[in-house]
This record gives sequence, structure tokens and C-alpha cells, in this order.
Amino acid sequence: MSYSNVLYVAAEGLATITINRPEKLNALNIKTLAEIDHAVRTAQKDKSVRGIILTGAGEKAFAAGADISEFAGFSHDQGQELSSRGHAIFNNIENSHKPVIAAVNGFALGGGCELAMACHMRIASANARFGQPEVNLGLIPGYAGTQRLIQLVGKGKAIELLLTAEVIKADEACRLGLVNHTVETVAELLPKATEMLQKIAAKGPKAIAQCIILVNDFFDKEENGFHNEIEAFGSLFQTPEFKEGTSAFLEKRPAKF
Repeated sequence: MSYSNVLYVAAEGLATITINRPEKLNALNIKTLAEIDHAVRTAQKDKSVRGIILTGAGEKAFAAGADISEFAGFSHDQGQELSSRGHAIFNNIENSHKPVIAAVNGFALGGGCELAMACHMRIASANARFGQPEVNLGLIPGYAGTQRLIQLVGKGKAIELLLTAEVIKADEACRLGLVNHTVETVAELLPKATEMLQKIAAKGPKAIAQCIILVNDFFDKEENGFHNEIEAFGSLFQTPEFKEGTSAFLEKRPAKF
């Protein structure tokens, strides 16, 4: 498959998937999500690939959220379908038996932050910024952000970040546990990710896969917060707050809730 919005390179046991929409700050529109999904599945099936790196083109953004203009007019059912599809794509990344590292350059906001959190580990350059600003749109994270953020930073800080829409710097993200390692420059990201994956590739692949499965099993609760998020995400598309939030964003003005 040829890609329009993603670059895929497999070499020396590693697959590097680059979101390639730098003019749009690598925003995750529906087509881009589909291409990321296909590229990840391609790497998962390739027996020569032992690890996967996800990153963004340019120095400004890993992925600066979803493409708001694409879903501003969505209905309840369309919003729910959008969230459900995003969950499926990101769950596949999280459950990959091959380790996936997010190399985060610049903005990782909204869906971009959720994509990074779906990866098994995150490395960030000093210019990286993380946040879930969906409440500014009268919305909530729709790609499991309410669930994975808690797992990484704890309940109290997760609620603070979700409710305030605060954007945090790489060093703060690392201190909170949202990021595993930081590097000074964007140029250092891929070498650091490569170094980590090469170290993992020297271990038993079946043991690596089982470690990933069992760590994920720890968070598999009876109360399905992931499903509940999909339901809530869709329902908010019917609210005046969502209409005002998206209109204000697209019109480049402060929202009035």
C-alpha cells in the first residue's frame, strides 16, 4: 500500500512510521489514522521487524490532535463511530507483541497525546509539549485518553490535566511518568529510540511479547472505562457546548460556554 500522509521505512529490524503532514502539524484526520493503522499492522506482520518507532515529520509536532474541521458537524452516531475506530487503532498499538516507542517532537496534543500514550514507551525532545485540551471544545478525549492518562500519571494529576486542558513541557511529562526519557534535540530522538529497541531486540521475542500482554492485563478491569468513553464522546456531539467550542476554534476566537 502506498501512503499519502505516512512514511514507512523498515530496516535493520526496526520499522519507523512517520506522520507526514507537517504543514498541518501532523493532525490526525481519518485518512491519517487509517494509514497509521495499516503501517503498524504491516510492521507487526513483518517477521524481520523486532520493534516499531512512531514519530512526526518536522520539528513542530508529533501530532497536534485530531483534525477538528473534519468532525465539527458530526452527529452522535458519527462521533461514537469516530471514537470507536480510534480506540480500535490505538488498542492494536498498545497490544502489539512487538514494542512500540513514540519519539515525540513538538506538540502531542489531544489525539496526538493519546497516540503517544498508546505506545509502550515515550521519548521526548526538549521542545515536546503534551496535553488533552478537548474540554476547550466542549468535548472529552475520544481515543482512550481518559483511561491511559490515569495509568501513566495517576488519578489526581490526570483529572487536573483533563479538566484544566493544561499543556505541559517534556521535563514535567517525564517527572510525572508520562514520558520515559527526554533528549535535548529532535535529532537525538530516533537514535535514542533505536538504541532502546536494539537493546530489547537482543532479548527473547516471546518473553518480550508476554511481558507486554501481562502488563496490559493488569489494567483490564470489569468496568469498561474504554467503552464508557466511546459512549460519552458520542453523546457530547449533540451538546451546545461542543458546537460553540468547535465553532470558536475554527473561527479563531475564545469560546463562550
